[in-house]
Amino acid sequence: MNPVRTTMLAVATRCDELKLPYFVTGSVAAMAWGEPRHTLDVDIVVELPSSKVNEFCQAFAPPGWYLSEDAAHEAAQRSGQFNTIFPEAGVKADIIAFRDTPLNNSRLFRAREVEFDERRVMFASPEDVILKRLRYFREGESDKHLRDCASILKVSGAAVDLEYIEEWALRTSVASEWLAIKQRLGMV
Repeated sequence: MNPVRTTMLAVATRCDELKLPYFVTGSVAAMAWGEPRHTLDVDIVVELPSSKVNEFCQAFAPPGWYLSEDAAHEAAQRSGQFNTIFPEAGVKADIIAFRDTPLNNSRLFRAREVEFDERRVMFASPEDVILKRLRYFREGESDKHLRDCASILKVSGAAVDLEYIEEWALRTSVASEWLAIKQRLGMV
């Protein structure tokens, strides 16, 4: 099995067992709604209250996993991120502590189940993946983010809620990046 997929499924299983809402985001989510490409890690947003950090850390205990408990506690307090490494798969999972914002609340509410190996995993919606990729492009100008957006629109286009993207692109200041994608794809 693919090591990134193995790691994603392991983290998702533990989040479900701990009853922690989560969703896969980043490159893995972009591939779920678009075209495959190479990635070395998986990004997962987890609603991780400080009261659950110790239990979360125990679920990723050595020798099967590496995780810094201090980093996990700090991330939960500051809505930051930390990682856990699954040495057997040679892959890390970036755990992003959920931050209570209007967009993140929408992302959590709109997360969708995707089936992998007879297991259901929560993923950021294709619209929310596009919005985050547009933001990353604005911050770092890496074309891979625009390619991911174009790929999602090409593969999942009919199922993508363009009005939602329009609204949040304005609200999150990525409207010009969204316009650039639409122009590239001949959507305007």
